[in-house]
Amino acid sequence: MPIRTSFLIRGLGVVALAAALGGCMADRDVTGSIMKTSASHEVTPEQREARWRKLAASYGAAYQKNPADAATAYGYGLALRALGQKAQAVAVLESASIKHPQQKQILAAYGRALADVGRLDEALSVLERAHTPDNPDWRILNAQGAILDQLGRSGDARGYYAAALKIAPGEPSILSNLGLSYALTKDLAKAETTLQQAASSPKADAAVRANLALVLSLKRVDPALAGKAARAAKPKPAA
Repeated sequence: MPIRTSFLIRGLGVVALAAALGGCMADRDVTGSIMKTSASHEVTPEQREARWRKLAASYGAAYQKNPADAATAYGYGLALRALGQKAQAVAVLESASIKHPQQKQILAAYGRALADVGRLDEALSVLERAHTPDNPDWRILNAQGAILDQLGRSGDARGYYAAALKIAPGEPSILSNLGLSYALTKDLAKAETTLQQAASSPKADAAVRANLALVLSLKRVDPALAGKAARAAKPKPAA
């Protein structure tokens, strides 16, 4: 049963584009059920970090008492990832995945945590077990696409984005990743068009708009330099 929880332009191309693509693996939709926020106002980064620290302390204390509890380990792992404690998050979620191999939410979080620390092939293997062909999860498909882009397999990655968009048409986080995928292969026109579509969604967040600004910056420089920077960029997971 489910767990109950609920720039120099060259540097810009190589570092920011990489970080932007990796950022798609954050558990934004999953963590929403853990960190309730008011719909009437947007939480600032400082407020969000404070809430995560409070959650990490709470889940951490519970985890010390009962590390075998699936919901506690899951929540603690997500909080650690959100705070950038990547190695510890991997350790907690790996242990939880061994104890609860059928808990797909734990597998999904563990796969993302592995990607955070650069264990990309392992991350793909775990994420494949986090959903099934007869019941695919667009969030996991999106994360799998991001990892494939990091591995230089952008053609394969776009297949995953396409599958994710069939389940969640117009979802800005998927479109944002797809746009950045085009940027990695120097197709800046498609990258801009796709990111414009993502940014026009009422659901688009600041990260999506920042990705669009990044691609527009790449377009303003010499095409050869922009292409070289995008080709050299390797996405790295963000917490």
